[in-house]
Amino acid sequence: MLPTQLELDDAQQDVYARKAVLASAVGYALDGFDLLILGFILTAISAGLGLTSTQAGSLVTWTLIGAVCGGIFFGVLSDYMGRVKVLTWTILIFAIFTGLCAFAQGYWDLLVYRTISGFGLGGEFGIGMALATEACRPSQRARVSSYVGVGWQAGVLAAALLTPLLLPLIGWRGMLAVGVLPAIVAFIVRKYIGEPEVFVESARTRRKGNPLKLLVADAATVRASIGVVILCSVQNFGYYGLMIWMPTYLAKQFNYSLTKSAMWTSVTVVGMAFGIWLFGQLADRLGRKPTFLLYQSGAVVMVFVYSTLQEPMALLVGGAVMGMFVNGMIGGYGALISELYPTQARATAQNVLFNIGRAVGGFGPLAVGYLAAAYSFGTAIVVLALIYVLDIAATLFLIPERKGAALE
Repeated sequence: MLPTQLELDDAQQDVYARKAVLASAVGYALDGFDLLILGFILTAISAGLGLTSTQAGSLVTWTLIGAVCGGIFFGVLSDYMGRVKVLTWTILIFAIFTGLCAFAQGYWDLLVYRTISGFGLGGEFGIGMALATEACRPSQRARVSSYVGVGWQAGVLAAALLTPLLLPLIGWRGMLAVGVLPAIVAFIVRKYIGEPEVFVESARTRRKGNPLKLLVADAATVRASIGVVILCSVQNFGYYGLMIWMPTYLAKQFNYSLTKSAMWTSVTVVGMAFGIWLFGQLADRLGRKPTFLLYQSGAVVMVFVYSTLQEPMALLVGGAVMGMFVNGMIGGYGALISELYPTQARATAQNVLFNIGRAVGGFGPLAVGYLAAAYSFGTAIVVLALIYVLDIAATLFLIPERKGAALE
C-alpha cells in the first residue's frame, strides 16, 4: 500500500526536524566547549598574561554581557530575515573572535575578543531553539528543546575530557584556537537546512509590530516575560557560579589535580545531560509547570545537601545528582518560550529573555568568588540554593501552562 500525501508530508517534516535539531545541537555544543574550556584554563591564562583574579573572572562576565547584546540584536534580525541565515552569521562571528583570543597579548585585547565572541554566542541559543521547536511536532516540542540543551552538555563534556590531554601539548593559546571549528558548522548549516515552514508562512503576512514590543504586548505577556527572565536568571546564575569555580574549589579544598577536577566535571555534566533529557520527556507528558517545579525543588534540596559533603566519592556522585536538577531545567526553556510568543517574535523572545538571564548569570562567578573569599565555598553554595526558591515562586505565579499549544 502506497503512503498517502499526509504520510509523506509527515515523513518530510520529521526529516527536516532531525536536521534542524542536529544543526542547533551541534552549534550549541561548540558554544559549551568554548565557554567551559575557559574555566579550565583561567589559571594558565592568568599566569601567561599576568592577570589578577578579578580580571580573570571578568572574562566570563564580559563574554556573557556580550551574549546579551548579541541575543537582542540577532534575535530581532532572525525574526525579520530568517532563522538559518542569521544563525550562520552568529556562528561565524563566534568562531572568528574565539580564534583571535589565541593571539591576545594582554588583558584588554583578550577582553575585547571575548566580548565580541560572546556577541555571536548570544544569538545562537535562541535562534537554534526557535528553529528546532518550529520544525517539530507539537507533541515533541519539549523533547526537541531538551535535545538542543544536551548539545551544550556534550560540548562541556568534551572540554572536560580533552583539556587535560591537550593543554600540556598546545597550551592555553592552542586551546582557544580550537574555537575556529564552529566556522565549519556554519557552512554546513547554511547549505543543508532550510527555513521552517511556520516562519515562511509568517513572513508572507503583514507584521503586527516590532518583535520587542510583542514581548510586552499586554498584561499577561508582561507577567510571562518577567517570569521567564527570572527562571533564566536563576538557571544561569546557579550554573555558571558552580561550573566556573568548582574546579578551582576542588583543587584548593581537596587537592584535586586538573585530571581529577575534569573527572568531577565530566560526571556532573553527564548528570546534567541526563537531567535535560529527562526534563524533555516529563514536560511533554506532565506539562511545563509541573516539571519545572519538580526540578526547582530538587535543586534547592541538592544544593543544600552538596554543601555538606566532604568525601571525594560523595562529591562525585552528589555533583551528578545536583547537576541533574540545577541544569536539567534548560531542557524546557525552548519549548516554554516558543509556546508563549508568536512566530513574529519567537526568536527575539528566545534570545532576549534567555540572554538577560545569562547576563545576570554572568555575575554568578563573581558572587561565588566573593562569598567564597569572604566566608567559605560552603556558604556560597547555600546562597545559591536560596535563589531557587525565587524560581519556584515565579513558576507558580507568573508562568502559564501551554503544553503542546499550536504556534501562532
